[in-house]
Amino acid sequence: MPVIELHELEKSYGSVKALQGLNLQVPKGCLYGLLGPNGAGKTTAIRIICTLLSPDSGKVIVGGVDALSHPRVVRRSLGYVAQEIAIDKILTGRELLQLQGDLYHLATSQTSLRIRELVERLGMQTWIDRRCGSYSGGMRRRLDLASGLLHRPELLVLDEPTVGLDIESRSVIWQLLKELISNGTTILLSSHYLEEIEALAQRMAIIDKGRVIAEGTAEQLKQQLGGDRVTLRVREFSDEKESEMVRTLLNRIEGITQVVINQAQGFSLNLVVDSEQVLPRIQEELNKAQFPIFSLTQSRASLDDVYLQATGKTLMDAELEVASQRDLKLESKKAMR
Repeated sequence: MPVIELHELEKSYGSVKALQGLNLQVPKGCLYGLLGPNGAGKTTAIRIICTLLSPDSGKVIVGGVDALSHPRVVRRSLGYVAQEIAIDKILTGRELLQLQGDLYHLATSQTSLRIRELVERLGMQTWIDRRCGSYSGGMRRRLDLASGLLHRPELLVLDEPTVGLDIESRSVIWQLLKELISNGTTILLSSHYLEEIEALAQRMAIIDKGRVIAEGTAEQLKQQLGGDRVTLRVREFSDEKESEMVRTLLNRIEGITQVVINQAQGFSLNLVVDSEQVLPRIQEELNKAQFPIFSLTQSRASLDDVYLQATGKTLMDAELEVASQRDLKLESKKAMR
């Protein structure tokens, strides 16, 4: 039985549709990654799983329990580390963890033992008795993770757990997650870091505009694409018009199955080719059309290529698109005032 089952989840915020028929199954005992840009619906889905938000429609089963009908039962079995770190600045780290133990109705002795274990494992010995208001971002995130693990949950839900962290804190968290998986904990990890999902997740789902557009292991998703990836730059910094002209030319070359303009990388072009023999033809046709070649590189498929194939844009382009829409909304609100 899957630990998490989502069936046709729908959720809107006014006119914005955050989830549009989201379906998902998370197997027991694995780290399952949710990959997608900010605004794809990952956080909304996670908050619904953790019973902090109700969907407009759909079904949510967590550990075999209907989460919409029995939210308190579900909360006992999961730990949640949110994207926004909410820590009382007056309490010390140890006091905050003791409070967390009280909220979960743990025995005092049990809480004290568990705090000692987590303080040592997360390297918090030198600062756990300082007030939380003096903590750095990495310290706060480690303490937040300790709070989510205090009651030994069977399911750990993490929303962007390493955003903005230094390399040391990120490494500590990665290693802990690997240990938890080896001990049988199921982890749902939301991230827009490609390397994080690829390094940690046994299975993953790529989410875009509130629905799953691809699902499987990293290797399965890459193998489904077929072909190699080529990145072409006719100049160090091209413009949109020139890139469109080059794309039109490339679309006529046999052996090229996809051409996408990557605006985020100076209007470079991302190609999918069916063999290495295509590269000389690309160079020949560009020379005939008198287009210069600044760089031409070939590589195997990556998770970003999977996202590109599914949506027609890279993950970075999707991030820029979401940021641009957010900025437009803010400008519109200011204008209305």
